[in-house]
Amino acid sequence: TPKYHTREVARKLSELTGALLVMGSATPDIDSYHRAVTGEFLLLQLKERTKGSRLPEVFVTDMRKELEDGNRSAFGLPLQQAIRENLEKGQQTMLFLNRRGYSTFVSCRKCGEVLTCPSCNVSYTYHASDKALVCHYCGKEVPVPKICPSCGSHYIRYFGTGTQKIEEETRRLFPEASVLRMDADTTTGKNGHARILELFGKGKADILIGTQMIAKGHDFPNVTLVGILAADLSLNLGTYQAAENCFQLITQAAGRAGRGELPGQVFIQTYQPENHAIRMAAAQDYEGFYQEEMNYRELMGYPPAEHLMAVLMMGAEEEHLALAAKYLKEYTLRIDREQKLQVIGPASPYVGKVNDVYRKVLYLKCETIDPLIDAKNKMEKYIEINRGFQSIRIQFDLDPMNIF
Repeated sequence: TPKYHTREVARKLSELTGALLVMGSATPDIDSYHRAVTGEFLLLQLKERTKGSRLPEVFVTDMRKELEDGNRSAFGLPLQQAIRENLEKGQQTMLFLNRRGYSTFVSCRKCGEVLTCPSCNVSYTYHASDKALVCHYCGKEVPVPKICPSCGSHYIRYFGTGTQKIEEETRRLFPEASVLRMDADTTTGKNGHARILELFGKGKADILIGTQMIAKGHDFPNVTLVGILAADLSLNLGTYQAAENCFQLITQAAGRAGRGELPGQVFIQTYQPENHAIRMAAAQDYEGFYQEEMNYRELMGYPPAEHLMAVLMMGAEEEHLALAAKYLKEYTLRIDREQKLQVIGPASPYVGKVNDVYRKVLYLKCETIDPLIDAKNKMEKYIEINRGFQSIRIQFDLDPMNIF
């Protein structure tokens, strides 16, 4: 707090100073591109890569078919073969998975209990290097129990995958390869990022595994192969921007291959090859993705087709928070006499509790932004004069970049 979008601050600063604002991206966010195609921004396009390099050849692996054929590895057979060929040629590979840790969650196979952080109501992630369960929201770390805390059985098992597990499997499948991993766990020390990138840039490693840290901006001429594992992870985040985030990450990660004189290859592994974000990222077709995504946004009334305001309410007492959220919604409906607003909620967001603080969220939609701003101003006054809201923290976010 205060929360702001850097792009909007830059726009205002350029207005105040008369400066020229240049926004550059291979994968612009939908809102910025919409402003460009509707004439609010000037659109300039670079049609070719620098240094005369060509875009990589992209292959999509349907992991459902791999599973049917008996391959239970995180690596599809086409990617395994491509990595072996790359190692033989002395060229480098980058493997992208947007999830750190060893396993996504730990569960009891007898009763089905998933081990969760009591402060955040989200599942712990198993980190093999520390032999511990870690909450990625509050940072709490606990040892792995030997028996299930719910039923007392010994059938504790690890499910899902993260970058640590991918590193282990990479070393098993390709024992001759030198492997580096770059994620939040390996870059916590001083100069952690720079050290890993320097080693890889000097050719001291054959394979670099990482989260989105490795997906953007890096230019290694000897990287000719990129493997995108579990490409559809970000499609399942429960937000209207999920497809946009997925398309951006895949396209950015794919862009690391073939940046020098050598041609590049990209393997996208997915369980949803028919999804438009996957299809258009494989075709490296931003305009096609924009058109399909805007059709969806217009149909559902999401930005930039319409405007959205998220009202996030946080409090230590769950029942009191629920009551406050109920009253705030009722007040919002009373002041919307012309019924311009669509009010959704209150509901628990994707993570309903963080650090022992409960959360509720209201969403307000409208074709124009002025009624939302007017509702926000009236809601603020209502909150200020009602003592029941004194223990509740409330945050307004117009056209939010992240849905809570």
